[in-house]
Amino acid sequence: MSNFIDELKRKDHKRYLGGLDFFKYIGPGLLVTVGFIDPGNWASNFAAGSEFGYALLWVVTLSTIMLIVLQHNVAHLGIVTGLCLSEAATQYCPKWIARPVLGSAVLASISTSLAEILGGAIALQMLLDIPIVWGSILTTLFVIIMLFSNSYKKIERAIIAFVSVIGLSFLYELFLVDIDWPMAVRAWVVPSIPQGSMLIIMSVLGAVVMPHNLFLHSEVIQSHEYNKQDEDSIRKVLKYEFYDTLFSMIVGWAINSAMILLAAATFFKTNTQVEELQQAKSLLDPLLGNNAGLIFALALLMAGISSTITSGMAAGSIFAGIFGESYHIKDIHSRIGVLLSLGVALVIIFFIDNPFYGLIISQMILSIQLPFTVFLQVGLTSSKRVMGKYANSCWSSFVLYTIAIIVSVLNIMLLFGF
Repeated sequence: MSNFIDELKRKDHKRYLGGLDFFKYIGPGLLVTVGFIDPGNWASNFAAGSEFGYALLWVVTLSTIMLIVLQHNVAHLGIVTGLCLSEAATQYCPKWIARPVLGSAVLASISTSLAEILGGAIALQMLLDIPIVWGSILTTLFVIIMLFSNSYKKIERAIIAFVSVIGLSFLYELFLVDIDWPMAVRAWVVPSIPQGSMLIIMSVLGAVVMPHNLFLHSEVIQSHEYNKQDEDSIRKVLKYEFYDTLFSMIVGWAINSAMILLAAATFFKTNTQVEELQQAKSLLDPLLGNNAGLIFALALLMAGISSTITSGMAAGSIFAGIFGESYHIKDIHSRIGVLLSLGVALVIIFFIDNPFYGLIISQMILSIQLPFTVFLQVGLTSSKRVMGKYANSCWSSFVLYTIAIIVSVLNIMLLFGF
């Protein structure tokens, strides 16, 4: 009994994953998460659910598992070296490798920005009947103002709020529909490739495992000054970073799954193929009530704004890294990267006749660029010259290279029309 009382009086217990510590490290993961619940994902997921029902839910599961591994790995690069992926490539890779890969990553960020800006414009058209072109201009201007005037911390808080709104919106709408849960659970874990689904599969994959987010995560981790000199601090940060990544990616998996579930339970069930997001809102109104359509449009607006912010930040990071610099919005290279990505995307939107199809194609482009970024990342994080004793183990390298090969094979299957 005395031993028990003595134990109660102890104050030297080793702390493990304290709640306040966990929330202190939340942020970078959620900035990345918003990138794979962006309007491009909405288009891909609603197309998947309306055309193929629950059948393609496995793609979200596979993509999320791949994303957890890749994001955790690239965050390690940022924590251990103090460099983002773009900076590390410039510093440690030959120019003939680094420049083409980083150049293609800039193009991928433009493709991403196109989808994000389009999503915000479509939402404004739903809510206020603003034409797509003017909605795109307003979305771009608002995002540029936020990026050029706010710090990382303010942007992180805003995006966490946006992600919360999006998640709660889909949670609300799921309560309004009748989900075939046994079929959904099976589809989450059993792969199937229905005829004619390869374009949608690649779009969903590209929309979840987005190359620009790998650059972004390795950069944002620096804003928290995670790069420590002593071993204990590095190990602690690596541990909490994993929890942040895991938590954030699971949130993203749930929201992406909810989109497909909603589309399968409403549109696939009534044999209605969704060909534009405006159509999805108008069809949700009679099926689920006016509130569902309004909440859908508001959530899309939040997704469009927040993901355009992260897309611009990623572009600034990639472009600055080409010159061996870290992202800083007051630096000329970072600003050029942001404006290049958002500006070119905005110009392209002026020439797009079918916004919904443009969203899907933009996501497919991301999946095509993804293997180049992954091979670059794994090469760097497997190098003892770059990572020292924190370099990938043989098993980790095998898993990471396998992911890159899977994405490459899927791209080849798409190319040859499988």
